[in-house]
Amino acid sequence: MTAVQFLCLLLCLSFTPSLQHVSESEPLMRFKSSVNITKGDLNSWRTGTDPCNGKWFGIYCQKGQTVSGIHVTKLGLSGIIHIEDLNDLPNLRTVRLDNNLLSGPLPPFFKLHGLRSLLLSNNSFSEEIADDFFKDMQQLKRVFLDNNRFTGKIPASVMQLAGLEELHLQGNQFSGEIPLLTDGNMVLKSLDLSNNNLEGEIPKSIAERKNLQMNFQGNQKLCGQPLNIKCDDKPSSPGRDPNEVTGKAVFMVILFLLIFLILVAIITRWKKKRQSEFRMLGKDHLNDRESVEVRLPESIKKPAESTKKRSNADGSSKKGSNHHGKGGPGGGGMGDIIMVNSEKGAFGLPDLMKAAAEVLGNGSLGSAYKAVMANGLSVVVKRIRDMNKLTRDAFDVELQRFGKLRHPNVLTPLAYHYRREEKLVVSEYMPKSSLLYVLHGDRGIYHSELTWPTRLKIIQGVARGMQFLHEEFASYDLPHGNLKSSNVLLSETYEPLISDYAFLPFLQPNNASQALFAFKSPEFSQNQQVSPKSDVFCLGIILLEVMTGKFPSQYLNNGKGGTDIVEWVQSSVEQHKEEELIDPEIASNTDSLQLMVELLRIGAACIASNPDDRENMKETVTRIERITI
Repeated sequence: MTAVQFLCLLLCLSFTPSLQHVSESEPLMRFKSSVNITKGDLNSWRTGTDPCNGKWFGIYCQKGQTVSGIHVTKLGLSGIIHIEDLNDLPNLRTVRLDNNLLSGPLPPFFKLHGLRSLLLSNNSFSEEIADDFFKDMQQLKRVFLDNNRFTGKIPASVMQLAGLEELHLQGNQFSGEIPLLTDGNMVLKSLDLSNNNLEGEIPKSIAERKNLQMNFQGNQKLCGQPLNIKCDDKPSSPGRDPNEVTGKAVFMVILFLLIFLILVAIITRWKKKRQSEFRMLGKDHLNDRESVEVRLPESIKKPAESTKKRSNADGSSKKGSNHHGKGGPGGGGMGDIIMVNSEKGAFGLPDLMKAAAEVLGNGSLGSAYKAVMANGLSVVVKRIRDMNKLTRDAFDVELQRFGKLRHPNVLTPLAYHYRREEKLVVSEYMPKSSLLYVLHGDRGIYHSELTWPTRLKIIQGVARGMQFLHEEFASYDLPHGNLKSSNVLLSETYEPLISDYAFLPFLQPNNASQALFAFKSPEFSQNQQVSPKSDVFCLGIILLEVMTGKFPSQYLNNGKGGTDIVEWVQSSVEQHKEEELIDPEIASNTDSLQLMVELLRIGAACIASNPDDRENMKETVTRIERITI
């Protein structure tokens, strides 16, 4: 081969990828010409240019080489989509055309056999969908056809997709019974069929599926679990005796009323028992005649008051006035509550005993109660067991140190109560509760306010709080140790406040490994070691939890339930499918899609299996703070 021939061949090979990219612009331009655009433009789509050059709006490419996704939302698209045009994009995996004005029957997307995400929410598509429409779309993982005008039965073929993970058909006019879910599908995580005209019994293959988030509300003729509507309660036939029907109806009403009253009695008794249990906290060694005083830090006492209390402590014979905690072997039998932060005012144990109490829940370190005191102050009292590693004096020193912490994203305790058997830590109550509740709870108004800017604010606030803790407790193996969404509280303005930090020195090793979330990091399961990088892992889990909206299975002791967010994210990032991770409730912010993807990549870096591959907390926070809207 001559040098000239070799040079020509080399030039041809070097231009092949570019020519391939340009060739993919042709079907996209045909798609553009087939639709009408009423709320924007696609001027960045230009004939003869490379769709993967990063300038084509809404076009995503796999490894920058071939078109893998079309995300064109909120442009008021209307007209007819010619699927044949898109069929000329061999590596197309995602079609996202939600929040447009597309109408008519569902275009034949079944011709796109390699499609994995079909997202057409909030359009005006109508008519019936053929029962076998999805038969040849075996790669589909996400189907969002919600809030259109589809009628007829739900196509059975969509329930036969073995790899289907999310199916949203809510807000249409689907009727008839729900098709059976194939036994081969073990990955379905989200199913929303609410607000249709469905009827009959919900298939047991769906109702009994564990780890499946499902919604069937708004279907008047639907019955079975999880709606708690019996399917055998059918209307009486015309030939039946009206008196017989009326008698049975009265009997059923009385029966349900009795059950309701019994349940109310059980719940009331349970609440009283738990409230009584709360009121007895600290009373094991404290009778009605014993005095209980509030111990203030020396720094906030007036000199005269300090002298007077010191004198009283030296001369008093009352059991509860031993302010310095030397009252008995092992430090048990203390009857005082010790203030470490007086910003919300001072209070004593009698104030807590008289407060209206409400059980908030049980965590890995103990139980939590909400108490509303007579002066209107609402606090959370955490009853912590198995915190016996430190002596009483060392415990005092650590809690006094906690009380001096000041950062807008760190919850500073107000007071504590020490007993050998258990400790009480008192902090301010946050009305919006925890990030865990707002993300995965009743999905009410608080959840609806979790917009993209709010989620970014929460993530950045948590990151700043963690950097502060890593500076304050730099000598600790785990400056936090228990960072998870249940330990991130939210203020009225959704400012996050981190709680339950720096508890590792208080716990015996066996208790720490069971109670602290940082011990779920890969390095502990592999090498029985933890470090500040384990906190970075926990921050990554929270970041990904907020961005995906999924409940991490890592929070569960048995690992059963939720989403294995580590495996899911790492797999998606390796395949450059980060956009598929984004919670659909915020993914419509197409202008910020690249910022969301960058944030997901930061989270993925935080959960690297090898801690040496993770950046430290300061470096991670710096990257997170660079994300600006």
